[in-house]
This record gives sequence, C-alpha cells and structure tokens, in this order.
Amino acid sequence: MLNEKPTVSVILPTYNRAHLVGRAIQSVLDQMYQDFEIIVVDDGSGDNTEEIINGFTDTRIRYVKHQKNKGGSAARNTGIKLAKGKYIAFQDSDDEWLPDKLEKQMKAFKKASDEVGVVYTGFHRIKDGITYYVPSDDITKKEGNIHDILLYGNFVTTQVAVVNAECFKKVGMFDESLPRLQDWELWLRISKYYNFSCIDEPLVKSFYQEDSISSNPVALNTAYKLILKKHFQDFSKDKNVLAHYYFVMGQQLYLNGKKKGWNTYYLDAIKVNPYNIRLLVDIFRSFFDHN
Repeated sequence: MLNEKPTVSVILPTYNRAHLVGRAIQSVLDQMYQDFEIIVVDDGSGDNTEEIINGFTDTRIRYVKHQKNKGGSAARNTGIKLAKGKYIAFQDSDDEWLPDKLEKQMKAFKKASDEVGVVYTGFHRIKDGITYYVPSDDITKKEGNIHDILLYGNFVTTQVAVVNAECFKKVGMFDESLPRLQDWELWLRISKYYNFSCIDEPLVKSFYQEDSISSNPVALNTAYKLILKKHFQDFSKDKNVLAHYYFVMGQQLYLNGKKKGWNTYYLDAIKVNPYNIRLLVDIFRSFFDHN
C-alpha cells in the first residue's frame, strides 16, 4: 500500500543505466527499514530504463523523466522538489546499499539533537577490482562540526547521506552550474549551519564507471574553479588549503593538454603560501615532469 507520508524519500537519478539501475533499486527495496518512497528521476535516457523501472511492482516507486538530459544535480533537485519525506536519501543508479544502511541511519537521527542535519555512512569504492574504504583514517574529524575539515576535500558522497529536508530549505539544493563536486559544495553550505553524524562502517558499495561524469578531469578543474570562487572567504582562511587547490588546478590543466595557464595557478599557489616547503617541492617536481 502506498504511504502518502513516508519518513524517507530516496532519490535515484539515472541516465542510460538500464543495465544497472535495477540492482540499485533492489538494494533499496531490500532495506530492513521500510518506511520510504523511491523517486527515480530519469535524466533523459535513450535506453530501456523506463521498461526496467516498470518491471518493479512496488507502489512506493515513482518514476519521472526529463525530456532532455540536464545533469545529475538537476535530476536530484527534481527529486527533492517531489519528495514527501522528512528525510532525503540519495542512491546512484550504479551502486548498492547494504540491507541495514537506512535502519542504522534513522536510529542515529532518532538519537541525535536538532543540530544534526546529515547522517552519513562509510562506503567501499570499487575500481579495477580494488576496494577502498571512505572515509579513511586520515580524516581526523568525521562528525559534529566538520565544515573546516570538509574544506580539505570531500569524504561524504551523496549515496551515503540521509539529509533532514529542513537543510535544503535553509541552504538551497544542488548547484546545477557545477559540472562535478556538487555534493561537496552542498555539504560545505550545510555544514555551516548543521552538524554531521557518521556511522563509520561500509554500508554502501560504490562502483567506478568509466563513462561517469565523476571520471571527467576537465569537469573537475572547472568545478574547483567555481567552488573556490563561491566559497573563497572560507578557503582563504587557511593558506595551506587554498594553495593546495591552486596547485591541483594548475596540474589538472597541464595533464589535460592545456599548455597555457597551468603556470599561473602554480604562481598563485606560491604567492598564497610561499614558505610551504612541501608545496614548493611538489611544484618543482611537477615543473620538471611537464618538461
């Protein structure tokens, strides 16, 4: 029976993933926690995605389709607007949830104070047969006020997070102008106002796909540039962080065949943090690699 007021809305954007999306949906349906709806947002697929979705008879699944491809952020935002739940969860069409994921997250929310806006879990990233655990032990602060540590880089991917819907009313939804790192940028905004709670165990399997936008290095460099501009006041408080991203952006430009401009970012990195020996060594090595 369809629940008109589910506690959790699970948003699943998909684009030409007919061969994978069924597995992702089934992993949600197999959750021990069952008070949810699934909103599948088809971002203009040209394959038989709709046929695969229609093969599921569970009435908690809603299917909507964009007439043209708008990107993952637009698809997630469409889902957020349609969501009925107090909490918003995200699943990717090529990943799997473990059966106890939602149950553990909702128990965490029940115990948490109103200051907690996001409960996220660890996950296994699987690429070329090798499995990595995220967040690694290098992350020194995984919950509470994690805004400052998030400035160093993202360790909360969308499909591991459950978000109180009030967060979106406070800070807005995904930034559709970003070609990559949209989740990181959203967490940077949310973490200014809300705490994060971490279930530090792998409850999601994330599979690397070669044709994913997340594998596009040119889009990565563009995203860094836009995010640094949008959150410059925060990044500029830590010269190590700011210099690091200038270095990365210069390196990305060169590695992707852009022979001009990369050295400008290197100079910016040195100007920001001229006494960082490690940075200078990295730039020195990179310069000789380029030549």
